[in-house]
Amino acid sequence: MTLARPRPAQMMRPSDLLIPTPAGLWCPPADIYIDPVQPVARALITHGHSDHARAGHGAVLATRATLAIMALRYGEGFTGQRQEAVPGEAIRIGDVDFSFVPAGHVLGSAQIVVETAGLRIVVSGDYKRERDPTCAGFEPVRCDIFITEATFGLPVFRHPPAHSEVGKLLESVRVFPERTHIVGAYSLGKAQRVMALIREAGYERPLYIHGAMEKLTEFYLSEGAVLGDVRKVATVDRKAVGRKTFGGEIVICPPSAIQDLWARKFPDPVTSFASGWMRIRARARQKGVELPLIISDHADWDDLQATIRETGAGEIWVTHGEAEALVHWCGTVGLKAKPLHLVGYGDEGEADAAGEGDDAAAV
Repeated sequence: MTLARPRPAQMMRPSDLLIPTPAGLWCPPADIYIDPVQPVARALITHGHSDHARAGHGAVLATRATLAIMALRYGEGFTGQRQEAVPGEAIRIGDVDFSFVPAGHVLGSAQIVVETAGLRIVVSGDYKRERDPTCAGFEPVRCDIFITEATFGLPVFRHPPAHSEVGKLLESVRVFPERTHIVGAYSLGKAQRVMALIREAGYERPLYIHGAMEKLTEFYLSEGAVLGDVRKVATVDRKAVGRKTFGGEIVICPPSAIQDLWARKFPDPVTSFASGWMRIRARARQKGVELPLIISDHADWDDLQATIRETGAGEIWVTHGEAEALVHWCGTVGLKAKPLHLVGYGDEGEADAAGEGDDAAAV
């Protein structure tokens, strides 16, 4: 996506338009926060993961899907007021224009374009560049300043194609037809993406899910995601059909459930985990993962660089993740850059078996 940039005689200073605060990025001219980590009067939300989308704000402006996801996770009273942002349409608050542009991270995710007096800043939120059959793809926006995440902002993180990782899973199912394949995947976005990729690969058997994923998966289905026959594990009566019910089947659950008593219900399981962190083999071994799948919902090192170049921004602000490494790279290619040191993002952990947490920003 390309938006023309007006160039009046004098631009507003970036430090007057967006300011890092303990509550999050604050836009003083509009008196509104972007992805605030503390309750505020007015908030713009990039996507539904709980390290970015918190309950308790007075008013929330977000895409329709993100508002729906927040209501599913926190209840209808998650905010006093809510307003839908239509992707690509500017909304004026005070003297500032805000627009939401697809980020490709999860369903409803958006970058937020902040523009006034000839200055355009794009807040990326979390994003990925690889195709995802369950959400709109990332659209680069030309800007003066690009605020980027850097979850995988190190050269070691170069993600393979997701479809090839799913191919590894299906090959293991073929080789070990008697074993249950338990796949840890974050409840919002990753789980549904993995299901859709499995279907695209031609797998037609039912897919089984942990109960914590039911509501979000039903929402994805209602939004047109092609996930095929999805069944909740708890609906299957193992006493009637025996423990071998799930031999040869694929079961998708929150990562925290892999090592939980819940996982011991299945016969001789192959444990798997779909995450960009699976690039680090020591982490896979630490978590007892037999079949690591490097499937990430964040841009890797190469895509971070490519995206920064596509924006045409002369200055880069890096929010969370491996900020220092990306700031250093920007300097080597002649770009002004700085870390923002915002806190509160990417710290959800993996305690999502109850259905509320989902991931460290859906890695």
